[in-house]
Amino acid sequence: MRSNRKVMLIIISVVLLIAAIIVVFFNIPWSRASREFRILAERLMTEAEGEATTSTDTTSTTTESDVFTEDDIAHLPLPVQNHFRYCGYLGTPKMSAMRIKFKDVDFSMGLNKPTIKIDYTQYNFVGALNRIAYIDSSMYGIPFEGIDSFVGGKGSMKGMLAKLFTLFNQTGPAMDRASLVTFLAESLVIPNVALQSNITWQAIDDLHAQATISYRGISGSGIFTFAENGAMISFTTDDREATDFDGQSRQIRWTAILDDYVEKDGIKVPNVLQSIWHYPEGDLLYFDSKDIEIEFI
Repeated sequence: MRSNRKVMLIIISVVLLIAAIIVVFFNIPWSRASREFRILAERLMTEAEGEATTSTDTTSTTTESDVFTEDDIAHLPLPVQNHFRYCGYLGTPKMSAMRIKFKDVDFSMGLNKPTIKIDYTQYNFVGALNRIAYIDSSMYGIPFEGIDSFVGGKGSMKGMLAKLFTLFNQTGPAMDRASLVTFLAESLVIPNVALQSNITWQAIDDLHAQATISYRGISGSGIFTFAENGAMISFTTDDREATDFDGQSRQIRWTAILDDYVEKDGIKVPNVLQSIWHYPEGDLLYFDSKDIEIEFI
């Protein structure tokens, strides 16, 4: 009897020790996904800085070509021009990259699925049209992370559980195109992108303009909608596929909404960003953020 009791105590002690180790491991800052994202961000940032150095005369002060001018936007549809003026970009330096931090985002796992809280850190790069993002969250106390990337014309979405295990890694032509169109949707948040030669603009009316982006054999388009004051308020496209966590994809209309513009360092930037899938079963607001932090680099 005593022997059995000792065995049970040993088993319970081992289980408690393992549980304690797991809890500690889950709470340390290291993870495979965060390390991979950090290394990728540092590499792309170094490349972006190199592009900026080679394209600029470093011995001179900022010249007209280094800042946004009326000549830069003269070819754009009127509502797009008005957006540049409303935000206050004219006369300010052209950026080579952008970093956005989202905190406590309401993120839906899909139709009729739970919503979780996530932190989301994102980089967009102008020269090579790269975009990467790191998702940090937990499910039932277990760390859940993701890396959303569009690098070198290739899109991917990787999800990892418990810091070590890859749940999914979605790639392929549909992901490439979806990632490129997402980059287009954000082109007026980092407006130097909107001036690049691989984006073509078409006027629709005073409050709408269509844009098409082409890159490494991929293309996609969408329609930007603007408020009367010039603020870009939404982007809608039919060129993205909604991919569920089980790998099933459907061609679904997608909208990004920007709202609550605030002035930071003399430039108006959106403080709210939302993403919506327009499913036949009903709209799904799957990304709902506020108080976002935007930094131009």
